[in-house]
Amino acid sequence: MDRHEARLLRRGNPWLYTLLRGARLAGPLTRAPRLGWLVTDPVLARAVLRDGASFTMAGEGGVGHLWGQLFGPEMAALFDGAGHTRVRTAARDLFTGDAASALVERTQGDSYRDVAARLREGETVDVAARARVLAGRLVADLLGLRLGPNDAPYENLFSLGERLAGLALGTAASTDLPEAKVRTAERIAAELTRAVPEAYTTAPDDTILGRCRALGLGLDLTRGLATLLAVAGTETGVSGTTRTVALLHDTGQQRALLADPALMENAVREGLRVATPAPVIGRHVARDVTVEGRRIKQGDRVVVLTHRANNGVGAFDVTRDYVPETRQLWFGAGRHLCLGASVARLQVTRMLESLTAEGLPYAVVSRQAARKVLVPTYHSLKVRLDGAN
Repeated sequence: MDRHEARLLRRGNPWLYTLLRGARLAGPLTRAPRLGWLVTDPVLARAVLRDGASFTMAGEGGVGHLWGQLFGPEMAALFDGAGHTRVRTAARDLFTGDAASALVERTQGDSYRDVAARLREGETVDVAARARVLAGRLVADLLGLRLGPNDAPYENLFSLGERLAGLALGTAASTDLPEAKVRTAERIAAELTRAVPEAYTTAPDDTILGRCRALGLGLDLTRGLATLLAVAGTETGVSGTTRTVALLHDTGQQRALLADPALMENAVREGLRVATPAPVIGRHVARDVTVEGRRIKQGDRVVVLTHRANNGVGAFDVTRDYVPETRQLWFGAGRHLCLGASVARLQVTRMLESLTAEGLPYAVVSRQAARKVLVPTYHSLKVRLDGAN
């Protein structure tokens, strides 16, 4: 593990860092006391995530169980089965390649051009601060929230999502939240979705809130989905962007990218693989099942260590060809493969293009890890161009 990445994980989420370090000695499928079954092999991980009949997100051990405690059993049910398929199908066209390009340009394009211009003038840019605001703007637009022209509401949206996600720290042993955490989470979610009730009635049909209204989902379920998107659509995107920027610098491989811009796709894929912003994915075992010759019983929990599975391939390398075993495991797999995968790739690409627009290498002049967060990321990552005027 790159030393900067190791430090980032250790400072941001010490429990996760310890788990990932310990799992280096684990086999493809290992039973761990209190945690459940650990999966570290990418092919086996994909098989588990694609088996929706045996492994569910809605039961204890899955993120649907966490959300159900905040928004009720109907919300948990939307993570699997017919309800999940219905919602996902209704939103799918909002995440096509063309739709992603339009969304990113509409909400972030001017900012990327501004980053390139400021670097060209010799200024220092905080990539992490920019990424937080951009993530908030993108999610607000996708939902159909109109929060005004200033940056503050969008950074606040990110901050609230980060605080809400942080309440899940330590839930690998159990996703049953204590009552105090549930009450805190409800307060954060209420503040995060304060603008949802009004937007629910007015949001255009080409937004998430508009699609929820068209599906006949009630306001409580819509608030739950909005909260989920606000967390998933900001935390992972910012982590993937900032850490890819840092990895490209820290490994010295930005020079290879500058010499051959055709390596951009590889650089983005490698950054997301190594960072794996969703480093752990939990599942509840819905029925007895045999995996790799081991009998896993109904009611058990499975913890897919996607970070270990992805990083087993090797260190960050922009010349690495596509690895079929990992595919896009950093986005999950099966019916829960991240709908926003094309959006995430494009955000990382646009940031890297902004930083390399002048054909000069950039330097990280200072960095600060985010503390006590579910998804490790940089709170600050300041860069400038080497050789700019």
